[in-house]
Amino acid sequence: MFGNKNNAVATTATKPTNPIQQTTCVIAQGTVIEGKFKSTEDVRLDGLILGEVYAKKRLVMGETGRIEGNVKCNESAIQGKIEGELSVRGLLHLLSTAFIKGKIKAKKMIVDEGAAYSGECLIGEQHFK
Repeated sequence: MFGNKNNAVATTATKPTNPIQQTTCVIAQGTVIEGKFKSTEDVRLDGLILGEVYAKKRLVMGETGRIEGNVKCNESAIQGKIEGELSVRGLLHLLSTAFIKGKIKAKKMIVDEGAAYSGECLIGEQHFK
C-alpha cells in the first residue's frame, strides 16, 4: 500500500526550498556606496548608493534606502528615494513611502497611495526596443 515509489514522490513534493540557495545582496542601513554598483543577483537596499546601480534581477528598497544616480534592473519594489533615471524591464512597484525624482521607464508599474514621483514617466513594452 505504501511502497517506496509513493514515499519518494511525497517526500519530494513536501521538501521545503532552501533559503540559502536564494542569493540576495543586502546593503544595510548605515552603509554608503560611492561609484558604480553592479549585481547579478537580487539586491535589498536599506543604505545609500551614490552612483549608478545595475541589478540584473530584482531591486528591493526599504524605507531608508536611497539612490542618487541612474538605476537599471529587471524588477523593482521601492519604498525609499531615488534621484535619477529609473529603468525597469519588468514590473516597477512604488510602495506608499516611495519617492522618485527623475525619469521613470518601466514595462509595467503599480503606484500605491502615498507614493510620489516627479519627472517623465514612460510605461509600456515599446520603451525597451
